[in-house]
Amino acid sequence: MFRDQEFSADMGSRGVKRIEDVRLLRAHQFAEDAGPMAHPVRPDSYMEINNFYTLTIYEKGAEVVRMQHNLLGAEDYRKATDLYFQRHDGQAVTTDDFVACMADAGGRDLQQFKRWYSQAGTPELKVTGSYNEQLRHYTLTVEQSTPASPGQSQKAPLHIPLAVGLLDGEGRDIPLQLEGDAVLSGSTRMLELHQAVEHFTFTGIDCAPVPSLLRGFSAPVKLHFDYSNRELIFLMSHDSDGFNRWDAAQSLSQRVILGLVAQPASGLPDGFIDAFRAALTDSVSDEALLAEVLTLPTESYLGEQMEVVDVVGIHNAREQLKKELAAKLRDQLLQRYLADRVQKEHRLDHASMARRSLTNLCLDYLMQLDDSEIRRFAVEQYKSAGNMTDALAAITLMADRPGDDSAALLEDFYSRWRHDPLVLDKWFTLQAVSTRVDALEQVKGLMAHPDFSITNPNRVRSLIGAFCSNNPVRFHAADGAGYAFLADRVLELDSLNPQIASRLLRIMARWRRYDQGRRELMKGQLQRIAGSESLSRDVYEIADKCLQG
Repeated sequence: MFRDQEFSADMGSRGVKRIEDVRLLRAHQFAEDAGPMAHPVRPDSYMEINNFYTLTIYEKGAEVVRMQHNLLGAEDYRKATDLYFQRHDGQAVTTDDFVACMADAGGRDLQQFKRWYSQAGTPELKVTGSYNEQLRHYTLTVEQSTPASPGQSQKAPLHIPLAVGLLDGEGRDIPLQLEGDAVLSGSTRMLELHQAVEHFTFTGIDCAPVPSLLRGFSAPVKLHFDYSNRELIFLMSHDSDGFNRWDAAQSLSQRVILGLVAQPASGLPDGFIDAFRAALTDSVSDEALLAEVLTLPTESYLGEQMEVVDVVGIHNAREQLKKELAAKLRDQLLQRYLADRVQKEHRLDHASMARRSLTNLCLDYLMQLDDSEIRRFAVEQYKSAGNMTDALAAITLMADRPGDDSAALLEDFYSRWRHDPLVLDKWFTLQAVSTRVDALEQVKGLMAHPDFSITNPNRVRSLIGAFCSNNPVRFHAADGAGYAFLADRVLELDSLNPQIASRLLRIMARWRRYDQGRRELMKGQLQRIAGSESLSRDVYEIADKCLQG
């Protein structure tokens, strides 16, 4: 996974690829780490090995390899991998063998680091900063902790690489020198955490800086720093680290949306609209990065930030914010959209793909306005699209808004691509994730479609999995119809493909995070599944762990 991520980063935008990987990790693996399915990257035991082809094994496992790359540096990491193949080519090896090569080639003690392989859960870093004007010192205090997880109530401190930078009042990176260092160490410093609480003091700092923390997401942790709205807007506009620029925008949008959940009539913070306008009109930065910066956090991720998930409140607040942004930035959105829609030769280079990302995001916002002219633009984009990206973007937006033209476009897409299984999977998915009120009935109807088969794993994932995982406001309907639908499909699939059935069942693993009504409905379906006769080991293990918590 790490090799795949690095190859893709080299071929396109490194910052955007990092954002894509971390978005998946935070939205799904962090949730797995915080629930009854939590397990170490190297599990101690299992009932059914098929249940361990998980995001923790693959995605968090890749992050553990990345941290070793961060600790050693690119040159020594390459030496370590060369040593690994030299020692172990053709052998059956363990993670201990891999780490030993890292330690030997890099001249590092990685014994404490190996706890990443045996401890489950997502570590949390609480960071505070203080500036001493007289001494020209800036001190970061970092506290690390890892919450308890099934079978692991006590967690030892981990060896964590924490990449940091400091920005001056103009948004420029400050050359860094830690107290005790003889020379400057560049504008990004890889701090190494070992203890529960540690202090790092930077010298020669002429003014109170804004810290840029966890640059490049140097470790799979949850970071807590009490940024003000002004500081987040500042980082969103100036941080030289593309990942942290996006992360500041996500943190700010998350704060605003959750504020609207609590108080729907509350206004937007000062500078919020202007920050989005500045990003939208930025003509210098990578357009793919700008598209990420302007994209709001997903409903599922927002739910993970609440003690009790307010499904409807999150959906309404996020839609409210999108509409307000679209209304206040209509001219800039439309100008950017129309400028980039000028007919150009279709290319697969990064600049062209980046342009399409930003153009389609502009259309997404504009479609919130329920404007007949904008709807016409979407229809025209679909009909004139010379690539799948533009066609899918347009038809996905249309599918979310019922109408005769939407139905006609869906039928046209199907007739054109019905013989391409992978594209047809996308056709099923874009209808499954539609937030229209009859989404579940639409999914049930599509199960009777001639091109749907319950024995086709890809088709199951593209329709049933997409609805249950990526359409939270409809799957978590208060009447529990979505839960009953999922349970029916799990039981139906159990005798056909228990691996797919168990993966679908994981969607309800976090049932305790919802309000009492939804909790009871999900619990009832889990009990119904667990009590079924002739249940596979795959499904029973997941149902049992969900209920035991």
